[in-house]
Amino acid sequence: MNTSESDFISVRGVRLHVRRWGNPGAPALFMLHGWMDVAASFQFVVDALGGDWQVIAPDARGFGLSDWTVAERGGGSYWFQDYVADLDALLDHYAPSGEVNLIGHSMGANVVCLYAGARPERVRRVVDLEGFGLAAAKSSQAPKRLRLWLDELREPPRLRPYASLDEVAARLTKTNPRLAPQRARFLAEHWSKPDGEGGFMLLADPAHKVRGPLLYRLDEIMAVWSQVRAKVLHVEAAGSPTLAQIAGEVPLAEFKARFNAFPDWREKIIDDAGHMVHHDQPEQVAALIEGFCA
Repeated sequence: MNTSESDFISVRGVRLHVRRWGNPGAPALFMLHGWMDVAASFQFVVDALGGDWQVIAPDARGFGLSDWTVAERGGGSYWFQDYVADLDALLDHYAPSGEVNLIGHSMGANVVCLYAGARPERVRRVVDLEGFGLAAAKSSQAPKRLRLWLDELREPPRLRPYASLDEVAARLTKTNPRLAPQRARFLAEHWSKPDGEGGFMLLADPAHKVRGPLLYRLDEIMAVWSQVRAKVLHVEAAGSPTLAQIAGEVPLAEFKARFNAFPDWREKIIDDAGHMVHHDQPEQVAALIEGFCA
């Protein structure tokens, strides 16, 4: 197993933890994890890379070893645009000039795709692992969404505690039955920490569970995607349950028409994998990344 090193970088008032693998002088792959995940999630892909690469993967604010944000009147506050701005700052730190290769999973995939449209001159390649965006919202949903947000601020969500690392690993394998026990144990060690009372707590701010008050405006997202200059590789699990869940009653072909906004987009379907494609088939994912970014 390749060993990572840790950096702690102050970004926009928050100290972010960044994992780095490989030779600092090698071409860089920037990897962004998904929601309720951590940078160590890419360990299996890193181990499967055959070439000489430097992998740089941050824990997003409020996840892993990165700081939580604290609002003036208590409680964390997270906006999706914060992740895009954090990426911008991290690239200024690690790659202040030239173009970069961006890889993102799920939430991280949505971040890198938006960034590539906002800063098209900075991005060379984008690998999107199971990133679909969200279901298109309607204006009529706004009153209920705003009301739900206010209700959740009154009673903030909590994350359940776990009695042991084995219980954390069992939670991971329940979500992803394809996850091998040794991989589940590794992830559990990076996904949680002792809670000081003999148990374990997840390395995530419960405030991430609060649904924001703003609707997902697909037309605005597609307008940003249309500005991407980089080639984009979309990697999807065959019969992706996440895609089916997000699309809902919308036919999949109609839902995926949104990707036509990208000027240069192609996809690869991976068999025997679920949403966590980088856990289920890390060798295939690593080969796709290397072939696309070489």
